[in-house]
Amino acid sequence: MDSFDHILNWKLKRGSHPFPGKDGGTCINEAAIVAAGLPYQPVRAVETMPDCFSRPICRLAMLLNDEAGDEQRQELLPFVTRLACADTKQVEWEREVYVAQHLRYRISWQDRLEVLEGALAIGRQADVLATEQVKSRLDAVQQSAKAPTSVADHLKFSKIKEWLAPPL
Repeated sequence: MDSFDHILNWKLKRGSHPFPGKDGGTCINEAAIVAAGLPYQPVRAVETMPDCFSRPICRLAMLLNDEAGDEQRQELLPFVTRLACADTKQVEWEREVYVAQHLRYRISWQDRLEVLEGALAIGRQADVLATEQVKSRLDAVQQSAKAPTSVADHLKFSKIKEWLAPPL
């Protein structure tokens, strides 16, 4: 976690955001896009992620991001630089099966993080990004923010997802 001190001022939030505020408020997938050096984009569905991102892993990350409480959600920050790991169709299928098998039952937040870790261990790993490189990318987006905090673009949708989400 020490190597992620530079992004601790980035605040992961529930839902998709038109653009982060000065707090860096985005969902995990939006933060991952910026960390990978791609232009910021809101992520309302995993299918809109750039091709270099693993769909099963990003889907799980989005689920964890949106189901977590505000404090728990920040535990996802170390995963931000690891989501750009798309692989072959076979590997992506193996990841999908792994996640489905391990999330069948009600499990604790810590166990859900371990499922994410396990899915990330399957297949290609994301390229290791230099700490300074990630910091400068995230800082640039924060500096260009006009609002002090970010706001979800579909607040009602996020609230409905929160009500329907199974308890951790």
